[in-house]
Amino acid sequence: MTKGDLVAGAAQTAGVTKKAAGEVLDAILGLITKSLKKGESVTITGFGTFRVSKRAARTGVNPRNPVEKIQIPAMTLPAFKAGKSLKDAVR
Repeated sequence: MTKGDLVAGAAQTAGVTKKAAGEVLDAILGLITKSLKKGESVTITGFGTFRVSKRAARTGVNPRNPVEKIQIPAMTLPAFKAGKSLKDAVR
């Protein structure tokens, strides 16, 4: 499923235009992104939680030259943890 499929499905379900549904989806995704940039988590009850995960720096192996070691820097990444109702629906 693509973003376009989500917009079309939401527009049909809510009885609004695809343009309006697309604007709402963009606004929601923008708000989630802003919150994650601030380091806050976003919980959607019954769906799941978006959060920021921190990955520590580590030494890795260069895949082109397995003998060579490389330093992988620390970074922050977005993460998602599915809620109970979403897990139950998928099972």
